[in-house]
Amino acid sequence: MAEIPPVLDLTPGPRDTGQVTEHTRAGPPPSVTPEEALQPWFGYVERALPPVLLVVATAIALIPEEHPPADPAGTLALATLAGAWVLLTDTVPPAWWRTTRWRAPVSFAGLVVFATVLMLRDPLFLVFLIAGFFVALRLRPLPVVFAALAVCSTLIHTIPQGGPVRALTEEPFLWLTIVAVQTLAIGGGAVLSDKIAEQNEARRKAVAELESALEENAGLHGQLLVQAREAGVLAERQRLSREIHDTLAQGFTGIITQLEAAAQARHDPAELDRHLAQATALARENLTDARRSVRALGPEVLDTAELPDALADVARRWSTMSGVPAEFTTTGTARPLHPEIEATLLRVTQEALANVAKHAQASRVGLTLSYMEDQVTLDVRDDGVGFGPEVPARTEHGGFGLAGMRHRVRRLAGTLHVESEPGAGTAVSASVPAISAGEPA
Repeated sequence: MAEIPPVLDLTPGPRDTGQVTEHTRAGPPPSVTPEEALQPWFGYVERALPPVLLVVATAIALIPEEHPPADPAGTLALATLAGAWVLLTDTVPPAWWRTTRWRAPVSFAGLVVFATVLMLRDPLFLVFLIAGFFVALRLRPLPVVFAALAVCSTLIHTIPQGGPVRALTEEPFLWLTIVAVQTLAIGGGAVLSDKIAEQNEARRKAVAELESALEENAGLHGQLLVQAREAGVLAERQRLSREIHDTLAQGFTGIITQLEAAAQARHDPAELDRHLAQATALARENLTDARRSVRALGPEVLDTAELPDALADVARRWSTMSGVPAEFTTTGTARPLHPEIEATLLRVTQEALANVAKHAQASRVGLTLSYMEDQVTLDVRDDGVGFGPEVPARTEHGGFGLAGMRHRVRRLAGTLHVESEPGAGTAVSASVPAISAGEPA
């Protein structure tokens, strides 16, 4: 059982000069709770209670209506001594006595002695002994508190019955029960009050710490906003760089391929015209797509077609320009996905096919778009020359390629796997979350 905290010493002392300080005029600090603001008044009331109860008891005992006291002068003298005792040892003690560890026990012992003697003269002085309960609560340790409460309770209940010895001899069960119940009720209430005070203090400290943390978090939040803006600008630059690479670079590659084919077919007017027409169409399409990419819009082909149709069209046009057969298939139930998801899969398809055209020397390519419950996967396979694990790092030349595809996919919490070996072709597999259209990516 926890100890009951000592009552604050609120008696006047050397620091009580009577001057009005700034703190007095302003009231309690903003952090002081209403309970803390009222606590000094409780202290004053507690210190003033013994002499007040003594005056009340003396008045009742010395001003009877029917039976005058036997020795009013003696009773008044004893009451005066008792009042001087409680004033000097508890209510307004001298400075040297105020901080001594013996203050509470000595004050309690004297109060009990004076109250007992006065009750033996007139049981009405039990009113004065009630103050002993309040002084007992300041004793230490806790067993001493309960013992002092039991002493006060015993004297209050047994002296009017002829004294403790007689009362406890004639009806021990009755008086012991009353004393035990009263002692436990007062002591238990004090302990409970102590626990509540500790909880309130813990809550107050927690609130203060929370307010401090909120202020600190506000500053950190401002820093994070600045960092987020800078990171957003950098990410947007990188995204636009990848978009330009996926449009301009791939488009120029296709145009160069068609122009080189046209140069080789200069003796065949029909074949020359076909390659020049494809180069012109590719240049116009590439210019339009580049403008839309720079404006942070999705690929133009997705504006008028669903993703499977758009990928099939990309594969068909790539096959026409490269001369390599490309087969596109879809598995699962196709459904509209978030524009960012569809744009990423389209760009990965374009980049994978561009890599096949530049490096694979393949005779056929297969593309598969698989719709699953929580993700969608794009597989691009070729039967080309393949490469070893060290080749991609040497062939990026500062561009995007596989690194760009990986960054695009990871940006959407997806994964990109590349499997290849010399002479066995290459397989690129991109898996991203199947976020439906309208949901935040």
